[in-house]
Parts: sequence; C-alpha cells; structure tokens
Amino acid sequence: MAMWNPWRGCHRYSEGCRFCYIHKGDAKRGVDTGQIVRTENFEAPVARKKNGEYRMKSGQLVYLCFSTDFLLEDADEWRERCWEIIKERSDLNFLFLTKRIERFLDCIPADWGEGYDNVIVGCTVENQRTADIRLPIFSKLPIKHRNIICQPMISEIDIEPYLDGVELVVVGGESDRYARPLCYDWVLKVRESCIRKRVAFEFRQLGTHFVKDGKEYTIQRKDLCAQARKADINYHP
Repeated sequence: MAMWNPWRGCHRYSEGCRFCYIHKGDAKRGVDTGQIVRTENFEAPVARKKNGEYRMKSGQLVYLCFSTDFLLEDADEWRERCWEIIKERSDLNFLFLTKRIERFLDCIPADWGEGYDNVIVGCTVENQRTADIRLPIFSKLPIKHRNIICQPMISEIDIEPYLDGVELVVVGGESDRYARPLCYDWVLKVRESCIRKRVAFEFRQLGTHFVKDGKEYTIQRKDLCAQARKADINYHP
C-alpha cells in the first residue's frame, strides 16, 4: 500500500464533510485547508532510484488524493499529468474516492474509453439524499472498478438499487466529539443488501457515538477501527 497526494487542500462539499479530519488537522497546525497547492511529491509514482528503478514498488495499491478530492475543480490544471503517471505505472493500482462524481466525465483523459484497468473509483455518500443524487450518476459512468463508500454514514441508507457492477461497499461512522451517531442496524441493513447482490462489504470503523440495541456508546478514536473488526461482519463473496 502506498499514498500519493499530488496536491493538498480541499473545500467542504456536503454534510459528510462537517467534521472532516483534514480540516481539523489543518486547523490545529494553522494551515488554510481552502488553499489548494501542488505538493512536492507530485511525481511520486514515477520517481526513480539512482539505479533507475521506480521508488514505488510494483504491484501496490496506491491511495490517491486521500487528503483531498481527485476531482476537485481547483486541481483541473494538474490532473492531466496525473493521468499520464497513472498510465505509465500500469503495474500499480490506483484508488481514489470522490464526492464530486458529477465532474467525472469532465476530468477523464481522452483515451479513457471504458476505463483504465488499474483505476478504482469510490463514490462517497453519507445519507440517502446524497446516495440518490450521486449513485445514479456513478452507475452509468464508464468505470471498470467501482466502490461505494458510506463513510461517514450519518443516516440510514438504502443503496441496493445501485449495487450492480459494484465490487465493494465500505461503511463507517463519524469521528468527532460532536459526531452524529452511527446505528448498528444501518450497518447491518447495508450488509444484507450486499449479501443479496453478492457485493463485497467491509465495516471499517464505528462512530464516536455508536448505537446498538437501543443503547448509545461513546467510543475512543483509537478503538473505532479495532471494534469494527471485532464485529466480524465483513463479507467477501
């Protein structure tokens, strides 16, 4: 696994962004998240060692723009070069998540066709409203590998009508002192939909405020992912 953030900074876009960890982290460091800047690691996947070998080892999954959004308008001038890098490193798999899926067709390269084999696109939704807006668009796009990310999940969501062609669904709660609660029943309902449609499902993290069997628990941030793993409800057909 590798990380590649060719630019940094982002803008809040919908309700799921309210307690965004990027904005919170930047605020602590006195950094303006709204300023979108190209990073020093822009060319990271094609950087080479002295012997000519790529520094980024072949066969890895590369998490792309996990501290911003790959389809961010402010980065339009830089994205073409990113696609060139992705195409050059066909030995790597690149995964990016976006809340701006409506911009997808305006942001792909001319030779995209039905999609690059080494690109996985995750569409992020946080409630039923955003699911019903974004997922109909997502389902019709030319993408070879697609995931749905319900994280942070801030309300019950029915995504079963949109699961055709999806490889993985990820569910997780919100992390913040004032986070909106995650109900375990919501998680299980999404899981049931995935099982019916034979789509992989992963429960990535609880919410800071987690409701199970009618009782609300407050979970420390360090335990959110570990407790989700302990639930042992991931499904891989």
